[in-house]
Order: sequence, then C-alpha cells, then structure tokens
Amino acid sequence: MRNANVAGKVQSRRRRQRKSGTPVGVVGLGIMGGAFARHLLAAGHPVTGYDVAAARRRELAGRGGRAARSCADVAKSTRIIITSLPSPAAMAEAFFGKEGIVAGAARGTVVIEASTMPIELKERCRKRFARAGIEMLDCPISGTGAQAAAKDIAVYASGERRAFNRCRKVFDGFARSTYYCGEFGIGSKLKFIANLLVTIHNLSTAEAMVMGEKAGLDLGLVYRVIRDGAGTSRMFEVRGPMMVNGRYLPATMKADVYQKDINIIHAFARRLRCPTPLFDRSLAFYTAALGQGWAKQDTAAIHAILRKRARLRGSASSASRRRQREAAKGKTA
Repeated sequence: MRNANVAGKVQSRRRRQRKSGTPVGVVGLGIMGGAFARHLLAAGHPVTGYDVAAARRRELAGRGGRAARSCADVAKSTRIIITSLPSPAAMAEAFFGKEGIVAGAARGTVVIEASTMPIELKERCRKRFARAGIEMLDCPISGTGAQAAAKDIAVYASGERRAFNRCRKVFDGFARSTYYCGEFGIGSKLKFIANLLVTIHNLSTAEAMVMGEKAGLDLGLVYRVIRDGAGTSRMFEVRGPMMVNGRYLPATMKADVYQKDINIIHAFARRLRCPTPLFDRSLAFYTAALGQGWAKQDTAAIHAILRKRARLRGSASSASRRRQREAAKGKTA
C-alpha cells in the first residue's frame, strides 16, 4: 500500500511538472508543426493548436494538447505562438483573416514564424503585427520532417533580441539547436542558403545511387560505405535509405511543397545577381518529378527520374535484393 502511495505521489508530481512549462500555441499542425507540438508537450509545455484539417486537430487532442477552434482561439490562449504554414495565402488567412491571430492576440504576444517564405512577405507581416502590438520573429527551420520528428532540427532565429530571449525555453522544447542570427530576415537568408545546398545534395545523392546501381552494386552497401566517408552529406544520410528502398513515402518534404522553396531561392539569387550553376542545373529534375506523378511524395523521388533516364528497370529495392542474393551465392560457391 505504501509503495502504491509513493507511486501515486510521483505520478502527481510528474503531472504538475508537465503542466509547469510555458503555454505555447501552434498554428499549422502538418509535418513540421505537428512535430513541434509533440515535442513541446513531451517537454512539459501546455500546447493549444489549430490546423484547417480536423484530423490534425484530433491528433493533437489525442496527445494531450488542446485543439482550438481557430487561429484567434489559439491567440487568446497563449502569448507565444509558432506558425508553420504552406503558402502565402495560408499565412495571410492565419495571421489577418476574420479568425486570424490578430483577432485574438493580446499586446505583447510573440509569433515565432517558422515557415519558408519570401523575406519581403515576412517583413510586411512583421510591420502589420507591430501595429497591433505583436512581435514577430523570423525563425525558419533547417531539417526535414523526419528530422523534426526526431527533434533533430536547427532554428535560425532573427528579430528583436528580447522577444527571442522570452522564447528560449520554447525553442529548446522542439529543436536540437537554436541560433540567434541578428536582425529580422537574417534567419530566412540563412535558410535559403541551407536549402540551396539541400536541393543540390538531394540530387547528388540520387545521382550516386543511380551510378551505384548501374555499376551493379548493392545499394545497401553503397549507403553504408559512402555515409562513413568523405563523400557523405546530411541529405545522403537522411534520403539515401528512401532511394535504396525505392520508396518515397511517407514524405518528409513533399515535392510540390518544396517547389515553393525552390522558387523563393531562385528569386532571391536573381535579385542578388549571384551565380548558382549547380542549383540551376538541378531544377529540371524537381520539375520532372512534379510532371511525372511524384508531387505528393518525398523530394527523394528525383531518384526515380534519374533511374528512368538511366534506363533502369524494376524497382531499386528489388534490384538491390537480387544483387544481395547473387553476392551470397558467390560466397558459398
């Protein structure tokens, strides 16, 4: 009986600890925002969230969060709100629509804007929020959906330093690392550079896998050996397994959503008059993925585009298994 009482007190204390964190709102509960909410709940932050998809709201409630009726409802419940949104139209509605954040937020609320959007758009939103007494931080995320699920992402935070300091524990709740980068907009500029590299490295990973397959190698062997050497990259490590298996679901970044990021980076580079030869040459493969039915699958699907150009037949996974069997026969011969 005494042990039961002790256990009950421990559980009660843990419940109090879980509720002691800073209340946080999350608007946009998709691949990234949903991961933020899960980690924040696990870290002890009460989370109120909203998404246009009812299934995502139900998922949040099932994990112990509160599903809000609208973005305004989120803003009424919290003073720190993370937004992760797929498009400028979604951002405008979530921020300034009839049931948007401005309609419910108190003065002094901080909005952590984590989407990848044009800097000019974010700056206009920041100024409009400021007129309502709301502070907006530009905080894009470096990492895929799979990395977000594993709390393996970096935040590039920029904006008012005092607002950033208020949110420090919140960042720690859903990110592996957070960098304060300076004035508003610097975070997005760094994100554009990061995604330029992601775009190139994703294609170089596909190129390496297709070359390995054309050379008759087991792709599992290619992945294990290359990732341990100088030729690896984070994209090779994260998306290589999808290419080995020839399966690009579940998507950690859908090809059609990533096209938005590509367009933003391309426009940014043109404004700077900055040459981007490798990035420019990669664009055709992402466009081909959209046109050949891979829009809703992971951007790793550009591997399928290269396999087709290389005239490889069947799936990459079946070819890899066949080579494994052949290798095993060779050992026993």
